[in-house]
Order: sequence, then C-alpha cells, then structure tokens
Amino acid sequence: MKKNCLIFSQIMTVLLIMAFPLINLGQDNAALKKLEGSWVGPLKLRNIELRLVMNISFNSADSAIVTFDSPDQGVKDIPTSKVNFTGDSLIVESSRLRGKFSGVIKEGLASMTGIWKQLTVSLPVTFTKSEKKIGSTRPQEPRPPLPYLQEEVVFQNPSAGIELSGTLTLPKGNGPFPAAILITGSGPQNRDDELMGHKPFLVLSDYLIRKGMAVLRYDDRGIGKSKGSFKSATTLDFATDAEAALDFIKKRKEIDSLKVGLIGHSEGGLIAPIVASQRSDVNFIILMAGPGLVGEQILLLQSALIEKNKGESDESIMEQQKLSKDIFGVLKKNPDNKKAEDKIRDLVARFEKKNSSDTSFHRLSEDELNLQIQSLTSLWFRCFLTLNPEEYLSKVKCDILAINGSLDLQVPPAENLQAIEKALIFGGNPKYTIIELPGLNHLFQTATTGSPEEYSKIEETMAPKALEVIGDWIKKTLGR
Repeated sequence: MKKNCLIFSQIMTVLLIMAFPLINLGQDNAALKKLEGSWVGPLKLRNIELRLVMNISFNSADSAIVTFDSPDQGVKDIPTSKVNFTGDSLIVESSRLRGKFSGVIKEGLASMTGIWKQLTVSLPVTFTKSEKKIGSTRPQEPRPPLPYLQEEVVFQNPSAGIELSGTLTLPKGNGPFPAAILITGSGPQNRDDELMGHKPFLVLSDYLIRKGMAVLRYDDRGIGKSKGSFKSATTLDFATDAEAALDFIKKRKEIDSLKVGLIGHSEGGLIAPIVASQRSDVNFIILMAGPGLVGEQILLLQSALIEKNKGESDESIMEQQKLSKDIFGVLKKNPDNKKAEDKIRDLVARFEKKNSSDTSFHRLSEDELNLQIQSLTSLWFRCFLTLNPEEYLSKVKCDILAINGSLDLQVPPAENLQAIEKALIFGGNPKYTIIELPGLNHLFQTATTGSPEEYSKIEETMAPKALEVIGDWIKKTLGR
C-alpha cells in the first residue's frame, strides 16, 4: 500500500464544506444550453470517493447559472466564478472552492471528461448527465405531511453573548411533554448533524417525536442561522451552548421540566456529560459513540484502525503513530503556536527525509501541510487533545445510556465503552446501560467495514435497531 504523511487520520474531503449564496454569471452563451441539467462525477482521493455535481441552468434573461453540489457532504449551490465553453471544451472555475474543472464534451453529449484541480490536488473526473436530482433526500428522511408541530426558535447563550437558532418539534396536544436536546458531533454541523449526504438528527428527531417526545436540535455556533464564531470555540465552549439550550427548553410551557435529557453524538457524547456533571436538572443523557478516553488516545486508535482498514502495513502504521505521538507531544509542551508550528515542520521534514527513497511514499504538499498545522494548532484541537471524559463522567448522577456500533473506527467501541463504565463505577453511579450494537458504524448505519468511506454510499441514515434501543431506553427510564 502507498505510504503517506498524514499526521492524524481524518475524512479527506475534496471540497471545502461550505455553502455560499448563488451567483448568476450573466453569460449569454446559446451553445451552453446543450448542456443544461445536472451532471455528476466521482472524485477519488486516497480511497475516498465523493460525488461532485455540476448544475447548468438558465434564468429568464437567458443567462447561464452554473453551480456545484457536493451531495455526499450535504453542500449545494456552491457558486462558480468563471465559465468558458468553446467548441467541445468546457472550463468551470469556483473561487470559493479554489477549484477548477477543465474538460472535453464527448460526442453526443454523453459525458464530460477532464481534470478537477483544487489547491495542489488534480483528479481525473468524468461527468455524466443525471435524469434525477442528485442526493436530494435519503429514504429515512421524513416527508410531509408530518403528524407533529415544528417551530423555528432562537435562544441566547449569555455567557458567550451569542444567539443560537434551532428547531423545536412538539407532539400535537397540550403536554407537558418529556424532551430531548440533540448535541452534534465534531466539526461545523447544522441542526440536522448533516454530513456525507445524511441528516442523522432529522431522522432521530422524527423517530422520538412520534414516540411522544419534544425535541430541540440547533445549529452549532457560527453555522446555519446561529451567531458566534465556530473556529474559535472549544468543546467546553460548545458545552455552554448546550446549557443555553437546556435553560431555554425548560422554560417552555409545553415541556415537562422534570423529564428533560441530552442526546449527544460523538463529541456531543462528551458535551452531554460535561453539562450533566455541572447541572442537577438533567434527567438523563445518551452518549451515541461518545468518547471515554482522552482525546489523544482516541486519535491514535482511530488513525491506526482507519489506516489498517485501508490496507496499510503494520510498519507504516507504526511509523505514522510515532509521528503523531511526537507532534502531540510538541503541542502539549508548546502553547505558543509559532513555536509549535516550527517544531511540527521539523518533525515532518525528518519523517519525509527518512522515507524519501520509498517510491510509494506520498509527500504532503505545502498547502496540505499548512492545512494540517492550522487544524493541529487550533483552540479546539488543543483542548480536545488533553480533555479527559472521566473527569466529567465520574460526576454524573443521572441515568446514562452509552451506545456504540461494533464497527465504529472513529470512536472504537471496546476501549471507549469500557472507559465510560469505569468512570461511572468510580463515581458511584449505578444508573447506566452500556450497549455495543453489532454491525453498525460511527453514524449507526448498518455497515460492512465501518470505514468512513462507506458513510455516503449507505442509503440508511440510522439503523432501526439503534433508534429502537434509544426509544425503548428512554421510555423505560422516564416511566420509572
């Protein structure tokens, strides 16, 4: 297998996960009308495949509008900044993505074949015409008419001085109803926890409300309609957002304030016990692939499992683990980002020199290295690296359900569930249930290998058995 210099394992996205307003190009090119419609092409980078969709349409003034979608990342209507169509040649650029497609139209308009270039990465891609809308909805996503009420809500986080936006779903009737607050995982997430073409929190919310529960889900700070800055926030900051959501929902007359709980996925499964450890008014928490280990341990386990799944050799994995440990050590010893960056660059340079004679070795480009260093030295990463869930789990006194999929490669189930149980026992809390669900991945989809590469390819958003475990446990817990 091809060695690489990835500092820590992550889902390697080809497109920047950002949505921007639609831009009309104002082109008046009659020839371009032959290509009107949606064209889809797969982009493959290091064994990960993402679909890129090019949409070509015309407005009432007969001017072209060309946009890109990345359905597997839940992003659409990304504007383009330049379109040049001459003969059988098409060039489309997006300054927002810092990307460009250059290709040739095949005879009969059967396909467009060319190169997608973004930053320093160049990938071959063939677009083919699609007769249907790409990545519009997944089978489990609820469709109207819906048998419950939905309300757009806004609430304040006074400690951060920001306004957060979300959706409160309520059963029909007078109530008061038990309620759950959904807390998203790591990365910039909207209220649906949307990623890789799936909306897990939309599906979970729909399931719970049909069971008689009110549900609040909200956009991360700085994302969607929520205010504030995402990139300058840490896990501890996000915990104050969850507290603000808790304060808001408990004041609603439709809500039974004695039956309110938190459900967190991935990083949200760390945020939930942080809040519950500090608040006595949390009735229950559910950790969906929540971490039990310190961040550094999770990252090393995650990296090894994902690379092993890709077929990397034990030797290559050991080398990358050593590099990661050295870099994490630098971050812990050097709070100054400039000093940390210089030392990280030195470690990477030595690693690359050591592997320079290996023709299979992939050397990081300067842009790739810069992006990695930017992530590594961010406030969030520095915080997550040393954050210990045990500190909070041992102080939680309410009922807890911790679930993981047996195929989870991002938050390995055995090690993390064991650590969660150990912390709860240490804290003297017997009110817990721990379940490892066979055959499910990090997103609780029914999977084959558990690899992040599968997420977008699986039509199922959340396995019914995972939904049932959550619903049944809440019913039993609240009914006691």
